[in-house]
Amino acid sequence: MNINPTRLGPEGLTIEDRRYDGSRLADVRAALFQNRYYLVWGENGATPLPVYGVRLRYALAGLLRRYRRWQFQAASDRSIDSRADLRWGDDGLGFRRILHANGVCLIGTWSIDDSSGSHYSGYFRPGSRGLVIARYSVCCTETRRNRYRSLSMVGKLYPTKDPNDPAVYRPASFITQEDLGGSRSHQISDVELRNAPDVTPWRRGSALGVFLVTALVLRRTDVNTTIRQLYEIAELQATPGTPTATPTFMRLLTDPVPDSDRDPDLDFRDEILGRIYDRGDPTPRRMLTFHIEVSDTGSQHGLLRPRRDITGWRRIGRIEFTEAVASYNGDFVLHYPHPAWRDDPNDPSTVLRNRRRKARERRW
Repeated sequence: MNINPTRLGPEGLTIEDRRYDGSRLADVRAALFQNRYYLVWGENGATPLPVYGVRLRYALAGLLRRYRRWQFQAASDRSIDSRADLRWGDDGLGFRRILHANGVCLIGTWSIDDSSGSHYSGYFRPGSRGLVIARYSVCCTETRRNRYRSLSMVGKLYPTKDPNDPAVYRPASFITQEDLGGSRSHQISDVELRNAPDVTPWRRGSALGVFLVTALVLRRTDVNTTIRQLYEIAELQATPGTPTATPTFMRLLTDPVPDSDRDPDLDFRDEILGRIYDRGDPTPRRMLTFHIEVSDTGSQHGLLRPRRDITGWRRIGRIEFTEAVASYNGDFVLHYPHPAWRDDPNDPSTVLRNRRRKARERRW
């Protein structure tokens, strides 16, 4: 495949997005394992994973052109308006991520403990089991440990335990990230992935320009820019006629492991692949587990450095990943919808995005 990393592709909403009516997990998984960056991860002589730059020029593309829409704004709007799981585009090459361009995809099982005591609905209910396709990524260009980077995990939750289920589903999405400014993490176990992360802007260093443009675009797109609500999971396969009950906060944590790879420049994607595979061996040897914790109590403070003090975390389940892959399709074709902000996460009629968007379009 001839990869042109500067090509943006279809950033805005397309006919393909509008025609989406669900997907089969097996089809999405198969797409991710196409166009892998390697035949066998970690084999001798394998080339390093590509690193795609997150640049200000991509974030500003189209902004000053009279007859072309601002591509970053189009991408931000599409991330909420499109439910598509795969976005191939007319040429089959997908679209370039303006943010989070470098990632690794994981496949595993979502489980809520029978004894969790969870009073939530949908797939937060005790005993819920489903399959997850996740993408673990980094906000910007830096992928190596001990440098400022902001790690993130987004996921699609399918309401089935059969990886070959022929049924078509519209999976629920979740979005989690560590401090949006990043941290100098050594291992993925050093970071706390939350749907409501803290924000330390100046940690972005030379990438601060991209960060500030991102803040502007997200604010123009939706109401709240630093929290992603969880109602899609709480509504997944919920009992008809019963009220939705959604947790306010969720975090994902993984346990530390002995640092077998002491490479000071270790890429987070190689770290994740190494948690599941042995180098040069295509058979999964281990499971990578993230604990699911939720809370409904927290407060926010700080203007230039927003912080959320969240208390009362309760561990209710886990995500157990048994496969991982780094591929072109995972970086350029796989798509994760962002849930639109609701005044009341349990009431679909309280979405504010449409009203804000119409007002913005009148101004512009």
